Amino acid sequence: MLHFFVKKVNIKLIKRTVAGWLKIIIFLLDDAAAVLLIILLLRFMKIQIPLPIVILIAILVGAFVFIVHKAVIPDFHRRPVTGQEGMIGLEGRVTKTLTPIGTVTVGGEYWRAKSVNGNIGVGESVEIVGVNGLTLKVRHKDQ
Repeated sequence: MLHFFVKKVNIKLIKRTVAGWLKIIIFLLDDAAAVLLIILLLRFMKIQIPLPIVILIAILVGAFVFIVHKAVIPDFHRRPVTGQEGMIGLEGRVTKTLTPIGTVTVGGEYWRAKSVNGNIGVGESVEIVGVNGLTLKVRHKDQ
């Protein structure tokens, strides 16, 4: 009967969250060291700043840096879009008429391409809708 009250714990999510927070703490340590160095440098040069102002500035800078790093955490877990999935949706230009197979340039590279909707002439814009091996499947850009 007690098992109805126990929620299943997602260990992967916990590990990912802890890893993200550890990265933020490590990033904050170098910022804290820089602030401490500035404070020590000001004290060494006999520039007196009241302690409450130093604490306030340290808290504000720490909060700002924390918020900036917090916004970066999702990027730690985002997969890079490369390979076939990264090609879909890109725009190219026909360099050899697609009848239905020809050549297009995408990002300055020449690719073998196959039109999925009829012939496409030289100079026309195409959109990549799929990849089959080293052959791009393309369609007119305006459709």
